[in-house]
Amino acid sequence: MMNVRCRRPSELWRIPLACAHLVLFAVALMPGAYAQARSAPSVSPQRDFLTKYCVTCHNERLHTAGIALDKIAVDNVSGASDVWERAVHKLRAGEMPPAGMPQPDKAALGAIVTWLETGLDRAAAAHPNPGRVPVHRLNRDEYTNAIRDLLAVDIDGRSLLVADDSDEHGFENIAGALSVSPALLERYLSTARKISRLAVGDSPPVPVFETFDVPGTMYQNDRMSEDQSFGSRGGIAIHYRFPVDAQYVVKVRLFRQVYDYIIGMGRPQQLEVRLDGRLVKGFTVGGENKGTPAPASYAGNIPGDPEWEEYMHFADANLQVRFPVEAGTHVLGVSFVKQTTEPEGVLKPTQLGFALSVNQLYEGNAAVQSVAIGGPYDSPGPGDTASRRRIFVCQPSTKADELPCAKKILATVARGAYRRPLSDADVEPLISIYEVARKHSGFEAGIESAITRILTDPEFLFRIERDPAGARPTTVYRLNDLELASRLSFFLWSSIPDEELLSLASRGKLRDSAILQQQLRRMLADSRSKALIENFASDWLGLPKLRETVPDPAVFPDFDENLRDAFRQETELFLENQLSEDHSIDDLLSADYTFVNERLARHYGIPDIYGSRFRRVKLSNGERGGLLGQGSVLTVTSYANRTSPVLRGKWLLANILGTPPPPPPPNVPLLKETGENGKRTSVRERMEQHRKDPACAGCHVRMDPLGFSLENFDATGKWRSSSDGAPINATGELPDGTQLEGVAGLRKMLLSHREEFASTFTEKLLTYALGREIEYFDFPSIRKITRDAAANQYRWSSIIEGIVMSVPFQMSITDSASAQARAVSKR
Repeated sequence: MMNVRCRRPSELWRIPLACAHLVLFAVALMPGAYAQARSAPSVSPQRDFLTKYCVTCHNERLHTAGIALDKIAVDNVSGASDVWERAVHKLRAGEMPPAGMPQPDKAALGAIVTWLETGLDRAAAAHPNPGRVPVHRLNRDEYTNAIRDLLAVDIDGRSLLVADDSDEHGFENIAGALSVSPALLERYLSTARKISRLAVGDSPPVPVFETFDVPGTMYQNDRMSEDQSFGSRGGIAIHYRFPVDAQYVVKVRLFRQVYDYIIGMGRPQQLEVRLDGRLVKGFTVGGENKGTPAPASYAGNIPGDPEWEEYMHFADANLQVRFPVEAGTHVLGVSFVKQTTEPEGVLKPTQLGFALSVNQLYEGNAAVQSVAIGGPYDSPGPGDTASRRRIFVCQPSTKADELPCAKKILATVARGAYRRPLSDADVEPLISIYEVARKHSGFEAGIESAITRILTDPEFLFRIERDPAGARPTTVYRLNDLELASRLSFFLWSSIPDEELLSLASRGKLRDSAILQQQLRRMLADSRSKALIENFASDWLGLPKLRETVPDPAVFPDFDENLRDAFRQETELFLENQLSEDHSIDDLLSADYTFVNERLARHYGIPDIYGSRFRRVKLSNGERGGLLGQGSVLTVTSYANRTSPVLRGKWLLANILGTPPPPPPPNVPLLKETGENGKRTSVRERMEQHRKDPACAGCHVRMDPLGFSLENFDATGKWRSSSDGAPINATGELPDGTQLEGVAGLRKMLLSHREEFASTFTEKLLTYALGREIEYFDFPSIRKITRDAAANQYRWSSIIEGIVMSVPFQMSITDSASAQARAVSKR
């Protein structure tokens, strides 16, 4: 039973409504076996329940969904834990018995569920099965954070490494989905070389240029970020690591429309290049050409004087500056000086989409299209950087000092990279590589070469939990302290353990629950816990899709990159605040506040918010409360040109209620946009027609009412009361008769099912924490975590602590195949 692998409960018992009618018809034609079973004396209330409501479909003859309950033992649920866990999941969700079949009352349903859960939990406590996490490759975010914490080098892992596959939950840290290919290993090698060069401060053989683009749909009419100076407009702020002390060149390219004309050249504007807020150089662009004012006869889009025609193409040819920079990470800002007075003439509305791509905006604002940083030139040396201070814990004064110093440096780096104490055997291969490079290029080149080797070592790239020596197959055991430290740090920080955690683990202190809880609180208070929001919460909510979502500009002309970025920041700031203030997860649905800047506030209709800075605002009505009213979630659950009750309903079922629908059957026809009379139909009318198909009704009867309750939000999350001239109908009725009245009714219904939401949240977070899919044997632990957290109002800290202290997180089970292979090899 320990090794049985089943599909998740949410994938099973996918019985369309039509199947129920077929089963009833088949039963009517069969001999009276089931009628006799119903009239036979019951040996227990549980058997009576199964006979009345379950075995009609789930019997040895029909074997619906691969389950037979007519002969299964009910006095010992541990004998078929996988089957009973699926039953609990379906009964709690109200998905079984299916519509059209006899239904139990709430008391009987509650009694059977409680009986099953009690038996399953008791069996799990007596014979725990923590599951096993496969060998786990660091994904891009984990690799990026590990490099930052190991070497004090900030890299863009998403540009250096290939994309990671995500599992069906959307998480990018699931071990089974993190495959390895020869191409990926080649990329790891080239990336390691680049990182070690940056860390040590070795100049590249030739100066190189790196270009940073500003999205073409980013409206540059205000200060763009907190990293830019007050009074600035447009442009970009770049966090850039300058590898060595040297001269660097910055080149600015101005924004062009589709015909390659630079926009906004009709009047002079001040462009500034700043480093860490300090002005490096200012330029005047527009309004003049070689000291000659623009011809009065110039007619906008119509080509005028040939000299001005050339200027409209090459006005930024000399926008570059060369200046000295100290090695390390700096903020390079390129932006215009914001003019406080409005330009003369009639103000025009913001131009987006097609208009922005073709108009020169001759008298409008110039904008930045890209910034290129090149160098280094004339470098006097590597300089004093955080990474060099981190690496060079000693400096040899004589040649005899070099080898001992190299051993100390490499042992320190390797200890952090491998996440464990080292032996001499671990350091010897690194010293061999060091000595080869040292012989040809010197001490620091030897260190650089050995660091490259560390960064490509499987001990760094993979998290490997080894079975205890001599353990028999399927033996349950507790992780050692070092493995537990890695699980904890990658869960909370998506990175390697820091020195304090690693030191405690090396001394065997983490097995003390009080010390483990103290470390958990310390790590949650650390700024690195932001990774829990950026990686878990973002993937759980499906927010990575926001980067690729492109609302139709013909339908939503106001959508731009500024709004997309504001959506992302709102949700991240909201979730960070929920975690840092340790809110109840109920507030994810009901919070009466959010975070907005002027652009987002204007989209939401919130008055008196000005500037690009995000600030917390209290919401005056129930429209926007919690995640359900945030533009990020509402946009990724819509189509490009309209809302989708199906996508939104599916998102709610999967991410909030934990009962995702099955994939749609093949060859489902597209919804007809016109009715029999040829008139355009509403989405609600189309969905009602779609539900008439019995094969579709079983799922849509659950999804559609949830999705329609959010119809007051358009496909970009903007509130509306009508669509196509007709009032919005945001009502719906759930299969159990619950009436939903808009988003307020939806929120009320979800909060009345707070236990289901807490269980779903815990299941998602445990999936992320373990880096593997949840199996049937994990649900007793999920129930315990959820029950314990209920006493603390389901606060973030209580659920996180429950996961860290749980059996699946702290324990593992030996792999049967590898254990058997070891046993054979000893014979």
